[in-house]
Amino acid sequence: MLSNLKPQPADKILHITQLFRADPRAEKVDLGVGVYKDATGHTPVMRAVRAAEKRLAETQPTKAYTALAGDPAYLLAMAKLVLGRDRPLDRIAAAATPGGTGALHQALELARAATPGATLWIPEPTWPNHPSIARHLGIAHRGYRYFDTETGEVDEAGLLADLAGVAEGDIVLLHGCCHNPTGANPTAALWDRIADLLLERKAVALVDIAYQGFGDGIEEDAAATRLLVSRLPEVLIAASCSKNFGLYRDRAGIVFAVAADSAARDLAQDNLAALNRVNYSFAPDHGARIVTMILEDKDLRADWEAELRDVRDGMLALREQLAAALRTATNSDRFDFVARHRGMFSRLGLTQAEVLRLRAEFAIYMVDDSRFNVAGLNAESVPRLASAVAEVLREATVA
Repeated sequence: MLSNLKPQPADKILHITQLFRADPRAEKVDLGVGVYKDATGHTPVMRAVRAAEKRLAETQPTKAYTALAGDPAYLLAMAKLVLGRDRPLDRIAAAATPGGTGALHQALELARAATPGATLWIPEPTWPNHPSIARHLGIAHRGYRYFDTETGEVDEAGLLADLAGVAEGDIVLLHGCCHNPTGANPTAALWDRIADLLLERKAVALVDIAYQGFGDGIEEDAAATRLLVSRLPEVLIAASCSKNFGLYRDRAGIVFAVAADSAARDLAQDNLAALNRVNYSFAPDHGARIVTMILEDKDLRADWEAELRDVRDGMLALREQLAAALRTATNSDRFDFVARHRGMFSRLGLTQAEVLRLRAEFAIYMVDDSRFNVAGLNAESVPRLASAVAEVLREATVA
């Protein structure tokens, strides 16, 4: 039986991580893996998380199961965080999931059950797991233009033109903030036009919000998601606590289904619980409980917000430093967009050959499409990256 299985394609990002680990050069720089790192290259446990875990260890009375959809306190705390104080609770179904990937999986399973013939529209480029999950679930999907490589900005005209072809009931995947892999976000005006278009086409938005708090702020990063919820009758949302709480391995995520009315909400809630049951029964609770404790405790939340602000400010400073260093090294404003983008990632617009040269000659590792993790940089590696990029481009021009 097992010999009949087909080999699976290697995950490109994990493959780069393996190559990096095998590289013996001391000066090597890892800009591939999508994990936050501090200036020392370490992924820390946040202060509020440590304090909450200590308190939980001392007071938790049981490890018994919660509910199929997850602990109600977690669902409510996350609804307030993502959707704000004015969230329409009578229209929101929710379920805890193993991370943001689990949330995406459950959202797409729910959509497939509701509208089996719907097409999933995915931005180009996007996180590789988006089309992978769609293929795994047998959901028809197609791309829409999102990023203009020449300008380093969102391709507004291409995006709107492509989404004008969305059919009623189709699902449109949108990054709520901090677009992965480009870091380029729609303007407020474009978000308004996207909402108008989806409403006109009677399509459903699926918002992947994995980086709330990593862009411009906790509230600011949720603005687009909240706009869509306020404008559209139905919205699916996949949220993750991996980045903003640093709970990568604890797999704390949540899926929201915003329905047109309370009756549809009850139906969605029943289906989300059933999907949890057949996929993993009960979602992991440890990370979810830590998140709940932090969000419900005034002091823990204040400390979490302060540390998250430091993380965000650090990445914004690195963006400014890199844009300035690239401007000096290349004598060009070609890379100024790096400072304008938000989140952990940007894409430099280099060719695959140029990326491979950075890896081979300068021990700088990034994804083949030139996506790099801003948080993988520090004061020492920023000028090294700028100098290496300038050298690669200079030799490419000469050749």
